[in-house]
Amino acid sequence: MSLAVVKSKSEDATPSPAKILSLRAPKVDRFRSLKRAAQSLANNFIPPLVCAAIILLIWQIAFGRPGATLPSPLVVWKEASDLIIDPFFRNGPQDIGLGWRTLTSLTRVGIGFGIASAVGILVGAIVGQSVWAMRGLDPIFQILRTVPPLAWLPISLAAFRDSSPSAIFVIFITSIWPILINTAVGVRNIPQDFRNVAKVLRLNHFEFFWKIMLPSAAPYIFTGLRIGIGLAWLAIVAAEMLTGGVGIGFFIWDAWNSSRLPDIVVALFYIGAVGFVLDRIVGFIGDLVARGASAT
Repeated sequence: MSLAVVKSKSEDATPSPAKILSLRAPKVDRFRSLKRAAQSLANNFIPPLVCAAIILLIWQIAFGRPGATLPSPLVVWKEASDLIIDPFFRNGPQDIGLGWRTLTSLTRVGIGFGIASAVGILVGAIVGQSVWAMRGLDPIFQILRTVPPLAWLPISLAAFRDSSPSAIFVIFITSIWPILINTAVGVRNIPQDFRNVAKVLRLNHFEFFWKIMLPSAAPYIFTGLRIGIGLAWLAIVAAEMLTGGVGIGFFIWDAWNSSRLPDIVVALFYIGAVGFVLDRIVGFIGDLVARGASAT
């Protein structure tokens, strides 16, 4: 075998620089994607954790001394850790975990907010389409929406004679106004070109509502829904303090009457966490709907 043949075989066995780079490229891309994911995770979670640690430290320093009026974080953990570790225990009709109480409150919020969403979007669309309806109903809406939620509770108790439907009505009447008003504003701001296209295509009222009105007003509608779900969650906690039952609002009132301040602190964290999750869920759905509307 000649030297030239041996040399050519050795050159074929040695990979070229381009081939080496092509083999390393997937590993480099995978490393970069993992690095970006780690950076995004750190940017999203480290600042809140640091702030929470600082707040807990200040709280502990402020109320960690003997005779403090409020419990410190260590006292809360010592006396109410069972509510955190096991939120779904059930030892009796009223001796249940905060998880079950939160689900009871969420059920009422779901019913009241669902009705408010359907009625608010429908009436808001009608008001936004009609100038006469806007002029006649807008002053009434502006007056009613300023009434505090608990001011409706005696009226609802007199009408329904039961605590559960009364609480649902308070949620409904509290959360409907931002949904209705934002829907009306969104419908009024539909571009005239869209209305002209609907006339050219001869869309009926239902087709115009489903294909033109809802996609165009979706950002306004979901802004109202996010405000409404927050107000609904606030209203149910306040209403349950007075109507009783097994909701998280009544738990706070019962804990106050029993001087269980650590339990109240844990319940407040539950309320804040659930409210945060509800807001994010509605916002996420709104982003999906807005993206879908812009794509079509």
